Amino acid sequence: MIGPFWIATLCLSLSAAPAGKRPPSQQPKAPAVAPSPEGASRKEAPPASVPSAPGAPLEGARSPDDDALLRALRKELGRSFEPLQLAEKPPLYFLSYEVEDDKEYYLSALLGAIRYESDRHSRQLTIDARIGDRRFDNTHQVKGMGGWFDRDGSGSSSLPESDDEDAIRSAIWLHTDRVFKAARENYTKVLTNKAVTAEEEDKSDDFSLQQPARSYETVPPHAPDKEAWRRRLKNLSGIFKKYPFIIASHVSLDAEAINRYIVNTERTEVVTGNRYARLSYSLRARTADGMDLMRHQSYDSDALEGLPADAMILQDIERSARELDALTKAPLVEPYTGPAIFRARASAVYFHEIMGHRVEGHRQKLEREGQTFTKKLGQPITADFISVADDATLPRFKDQFLRGFYKFDDEGVPARRVSLVENGILKGFLMTRSPIKGFPASNGHGRREPGHPIVARMGNTIVTASRSVPYAKLREMLIAQIKLQRKPYGLVFDDISGGFTMTGRGATQSFKVIPLLVYRVYPDGRPDEVVRGVDIVGTPLASFTKIVAAADDDDVFNGTCGAESGSVPVSAIAPSLLLTEVEVEKKFKASEKPPILPPPHHDRMGRLP
Repeated sequence: MIGPFWIATLCLSLSAAPAGKRPPSQQPKAPAVAPSPEGASRKEAPPASVPSAPGAPLEGARSPDDDALLRALRKELGRSFEPLQLAEKPPLYFLSYEVEDDKEYYLSALLGAIRYESDRHSRQLTIDARIGDRRFDNTHQVKGMGGWFDRDGSGSSSLPESDDEDAIRSAIWLHTDRVFKAARENYTKVLTNKAVTAEEEDKSDDFSLQQPARSYETVPPHAPDKEAWRRRLKNLSGIFKKYPFIIASHVSLDAEAINRYIVNTERTEVVTGNRYARLSYSLRARTADGMDLMRHQSYDSDALEGLPADAMILQDIERSARELDALTKAPLVEPYTGPAIFRARASAVYFHEIMGHRVEGHRQKLEREGQTFTKKLGQPITADFISVADDATLPRFKDQFLRGFYKFDDEGVPARRVSLVENGILKGFLMTRSPIKGFPASNGHGRREPGHPIVARMGNTIVTASRSVPYAKLREMLIAQIKLQRKPYGLVFDDISGGFTMTGRGATQSFKVIPLLVYRVYPDGRPDEVVRGVDIVGTPLASFTKIVAAADDDDVFNGTCGAESGSVPVSAIAPSLLLTEVEVEKKFKASEKPPILPPPHHDRMGRLP
């Protein structure tokens, strides 16, 4: 959610699929376009290419010269740039086309029946046009009531699904005209805003130079046996009929192949693809006091054949149902501060929410941002055994798929590993081609959903600990902390769905993380007790100082993160962590009672049991 004074980012627990093996890059010819004014006065750098990662993308590349979509983008970019560049002053100095070609099969089932099925193909074009020059252009931040990310009315546009080159070019032409006019209008706005507002602290340029990149790697769509998958989902979803306390459930399959095309007037030409296959289920119940509770599980692969067998999924469904039943009978937790353990996946979400968004480069430049870490480079911000990096070049961690993997970002810049924290010391930020003080160039983290502006975003956020202990020892350390602080109990956060964080200076610099499964741990040896109604809250600078130990059980959280640039796939990896103090508050709950009648499949011959 975005407002004029604050920004909240929302990250959802939606898994996706890993990438598999791809053939080596093929080098297409440069598009016939004019260079930018600044590019004309300097020696052109040779195009950059990135070799395929072993075991990363899937086979399926076509020849770039046989790709009608790429040919259309090349031709229309070459035809449009020079006339528009000369149309008015100040000039158009940069033009970029990005198309997301998405083929997706989706299937969901409810209680043994198919609920929804779709097989779709879409192509979304997003255009970036820059008016002025690299020092100051139409993307410059608007201070005051507006913001840097106010929409200019361009958004995205649908392209024809067929490979009719003339039809594709016609749609590109019309959207180019719309975006160009919106960019000119926005340039006038930012120029006026700069003239009537106070001087900015960070006077960095609006756009950095970048070596052109060339790569062509596509992935083929999935080819599911639809009838077999219908049978599987009917069987899996029918298991939920056993449980009368479940008020809603579903099982779904999402098989998606996305190819991204990026061409720009600096002679970058990148075509890159990822495949995702996700099988998931969820189940929901409601307590007598009106609180909805949920359990869910997702399985990910780059191929449908890589998803688990039904026997494993059925075991997990049974476990989730037992956990949900226990949650419906669990006591509510009152507001509390005290020691707690974040299990590994929960730790990954914790770092993503609290740190990840605050080290995105544009937030150090925007004057409406809280700039939590802007002036803390070279200073300790967390425990000296904790290091954090973001590395989107990794397709997997051990044997687990990483949803945040990509080879090029949405500006056509090769992905890179970025060290953010080393032994507790802040070392860097995630960067796009929008420079900030001390960081003049992109490090391959410019990302967006089609139709949104590009900003710095996370890919694969990796938390490591130079000192660690087995989890059993970490639990002993939790009990010692409970006794030391004379607390009646501590908490273990076993599963977390996501959360959101406030980063704007017009609101509190706080975060909320949303647990799904929490246990109360007693120091006197009583069995752990499942509890409900808990949300984790806090502020980042204080929270990171509370980390005192880590386990050796790193795990992966795959999700979808929402912010100014829309929703993008991300991953986070972390070990279990012990904190000396965590604050929890009561979770919001509705007041609606559970259904009055039992589910129809638990009604005996039309009569209530």
